[in-house]
Amino acid sequence: MSNDQESPLTKEPIIKRKTVLIFGISSFVGSSLAEFFSRDYRVVGTYHKTHITIPGVLMLPCDVLAKEEVQLVLFATKPDITIYCVGMSSIIDCALDEERADALNTSGLFNVTEYCQRYKSQIIYISSNFVFAGEDKQYLEMDIPDPNTMYGKTQASAEFYIQKTSLNYLVFRVCRLYGRGINGTKETFFEKFQRLINERANIEIDDYVSTGFLDVYYLGMIIKLAIEKGIQNRLFQISSNDKMTYYEFIKTYADVFGETDHGVSRTRWAYPVMASAHANAPSDNRLHFKLDVTNVEGFMRVKLPNVRESLEFTFNRYKGVKKSSRLSSQGDGISFI
Repeated sequence: MSNDQESPLTKEPIIKRKTVLIFGISSFVGSSLAEFFSRDYRVVGTYHKTHITIPGVLMLPCDVLAKEEVQLVLFATKPDITIYCVGMSSIIDCALDEERADALNTSGLFNVTEYCQRYKSQIIYISSNFVFAGEDKQYLEMDIPDPNTMYGKTQASAEFYIQKTSLNYLVFRVCRLYGRGINGTKETFFEKFQRLINERANIEIDDYVSTGFLDVYYLGMIIKLAIEKGIQNRLFQISSNDKMTYYEFIKTYADVFGETDHGVSRTRWAYPVMASAHANAPSDNRLHFKLDVTNVEGFMRVKLPNVRESLEFTFNRYKGVKKSSRLSSQGDGISFI
């Protein structure tokens, strides 16, 4: 069906904005994507218990584990695009409550995917680099997932299910996304680091797990390009072009934002590896999650940033002012395309 209709006055075509439905809009990624897409699309979001307000965005209550509620939302909104942002994203929380992690990260997605096909809506799933085991290599999109955490296991299952059952999907396997959230009851890790550094608190930061770090708006940009190009049935990896530990990320953040980092020290955070994966654990306990992004860069004709460039973009996006004399001479940020 065409998205164009004719104006009764001018007889010229009126371009109808696409409708984007976001399940889990109160999550950090869900709310950030809603803000990003509300500029160009009609955005509808669902929440379970935490209601938030985003100007211009319609909010609807929905439990993704209740099939009749999922069906009602999709029938009522008839979205062109459906993005699944529900789930438990904490590796620790998933290990502590495996049953709930499996329900939200996989079972809820099964319900949404089923009704997306019925109402002809493209399903977009946001996965992560933790579908891999953390070997010191560059992971390709064709590599078979081999998760060593419950969190990674649920996401690998979701990836597999969508690719085997959906006729119109996109999967974005991403690195660690950061930014400021809308949910005032829960800090993102980025907000927590900002607060602790501003308070001059002593912070012990993990220096054992290396991953990419990317401003969440870069994910929005890539998804928007995919929608505009009409891409279907693909998996893309999205990451910064380099990787860092959380300790290195915070040190880089402090340098870019002109903050003092004297209270930041190295440590090793808990990383709950599944018992079945212990045999493959590296001897030095260091894990590396480096995603190869040459496919998405070539396909979309973009150049993804390194971590420092992403933080410089974030600094300018938040209209930051450095507290030191090291003023930026980069203007409005980096060039994305």
